[in-house]
Amino acid sequence: MNSNYSYNTTRRNKAKEDYQKARQHHWDQVAAADPYGTKGWSDYYHQRIADIFQFIIPPKQRVIELGCAQGDLLAAMDPSVGIGLDFSSEMIRKAKKKYPQYQFYQMDVHNIDLKDKFDYVILSDVINDLWDVQTVFEQLHKVAGIRSRIVINNYSRLWELPLWVVKKLGLAKPTLFQNWFTVEDIGGLLNIAGFEIIKKWEEILLPLKIPIISDIFNKYLAKIWPISIFSLTHVIVARPIVPHHEPTTRLPSVSVIIPARNEAGNIVQVFECMPNMGSETELVFVEGNSTDNTYEVIAREIEARPERKNRLLRQTGEGKGDAVRLGFSAASGDILMILDADLTVSPEDLPRFYNALVSHKGEFINGVRLVYPMEKEAMRFLNLLGNKFFSLAFTWLFGQPIKDTLCGTKVLWKSDYMRIDQNRHYFGDFDPFGDFDLLFGAVKNNLKICEIPIRYRERSYGHTNIKRWQHGWLLLRMVLFALKRIKFT
Repeated sequence: MNSNYSYNTTRRNKAKEDYQKARQHHWDQVAAADPYGTKGWSDYYHQRIADIFQFIIPPKQRVIELGCAQGDLLAAMDPSVGIGLDFSSEMIRKAKKKYPQYQFYQMDVHNIDLKDKFDYVILSDVINDLWDVQTVFEQLHKVAGIRSRIVINNYSRLWELPLWVVKKLGLAKPTLFQNWFTVEDIGGLLNIAGFEIIKKWEEILLPLKIPIISDIFNKYLAKIWPISIFSLTHVIVARPIVPHHEPTTRLPSVSVIIPARNEAGNIVQVFECMPNMGSETELVFVEGNSTDNTYEVIAREIEARPERKNRLLRQTGEGKGDAVRLGFSAASGDILMILDADLTVSPEDLPRFYNALVSHKGEFINGVRLVYPMEKEAMRFLNLLGNKFFSLAFTWLFGQPIKDTLCGTKVLWKSDYMRIDQNRHYFGDFDPFGDFDLLFGAVKNNLKICEIPIRYRERSYGHTNIKRWQHGWLLLRMVLFALKRIKFT
């Protein structure tokens, strides 16, 4: 038995060695022929891939690419630190010559010998060529921290025959026999290796540059089901799964932002029901020019509780979104929470959001009002229908499940909010609620969205500030805007 085991192990190692040598020789020859220096059929494809990755990866990040070839994709990301790995010595030689500002190493990605952590790890059109994809995924932990993102694209199996034909015709760079993985295959291997998919989608229906036609096919039709089934490449963004026993060096502090307009009758209950979370819980009230005595009630209750950390701001702008941004800018906590002063979401539910965030179940925790039965009059029927519609629309837009877009309770790390705030210009400022402003930013920054069902209660004081038809029209405008800025890019 031991003899057979040794024989089989030797055979397997020999097969792997032959596989690697054949591919190393092949890609050395491809690099020597310098296909990237000439205009060819695949130029448009590579440029489109670069455009897609530039949308996913912000500039000036720490980026490493596995299977970097001559470094063109890595350089297109404009990283603050850029490292490329490839087992072809000729590819690495040319990469160093073309992009001396970055670092390139000849290395087998089945055994990564690096200790630095990177914001983004790229595997573009490389897993089709690997001997053991699971082993490579396991190696990613050497270069990926708990907040890193893994960005993968690989050919769809439906294109196996078309790609073979164009390569035989000399219209694209040649390849050896390939692995052909479905998205489900990749997701399963990522999960085994300790990663989870955040979002996935299809790209590129027409890998040829035809003015106007290429944009129609690749920016629009490739994103619409069932046409998207026939796209050339799958794109996946994944993140590490953090073990349950991940040590915490210290408890984070929490700031709860409470926009309050005409909510005088709810303020005392906010204070009485608010739980303590983390190392410290700060309440930041943003009073929105009420016509009742909301401001005075908040000020009185803060004065009566000197043992708690509280702040009171008077809103200068309009809308809940403006109030939330003002509160976030003044908050001192590591974690930012939003709680509506109408108490339709109970303060006692907030620890669930806190626990989901600090245990890394998600990086943007969103409340869901549409799971548990609602109290009578908690949400009007047409409002409920509208939320259902927009949930379906934004799930498709975001590539992540979203059941409830307008639940006022949202929780995220302050560091992530700072990144959203810095890139707010990408979407503009036309969201009076603040919910979509945050959701759009979370998706653009590749945050993992986690939803927590809560029981939505009937108001006990005051009236809703929502204007059903006016705000419904604004939400529809946001869907159309998000189509252009998120989906059809």
